[in-house]
Amino acid sequence: NDVTQTPMLWKRQGNNATMDCSHTKDANHFQMYWYRQLPGENMELIVFTTTAKKYDHDFGKFSKEKYSATKTEALTDSAVYFCAASTVLQIPLKAIQKPLLMSL
Repeated sequence: NDVTQTPMLWKRQGNNATMDCSHTKDANHFQMYWYRQLPGENMELIVFTTTAKKYDHDFGKFSKEKYSATKTEALTDSAVYFCAASTVLQIPLKAIQKPLLMSL
């Protein structure tokens, strides 16, 4: 597998949850993305990280630390989470992702 993430995570409401992501692609894959899909909804980007600090973005209640996404759990956070790695070039590549089922 090229991308590895926390496979399943169960946390009590109000506790911190950390989901980790790593990849074995080459050094050009320095952008990491976390997506969340709530039941019955479309997938949404929740965290974007890169080694180029000027491109980091703030995604509200989700914090980022290199290739992890951490937040305090609420009942509404039960969802499927996906991690993806990308190069800086916007060229068509096969998507590499694994689902993470998270339930409270």
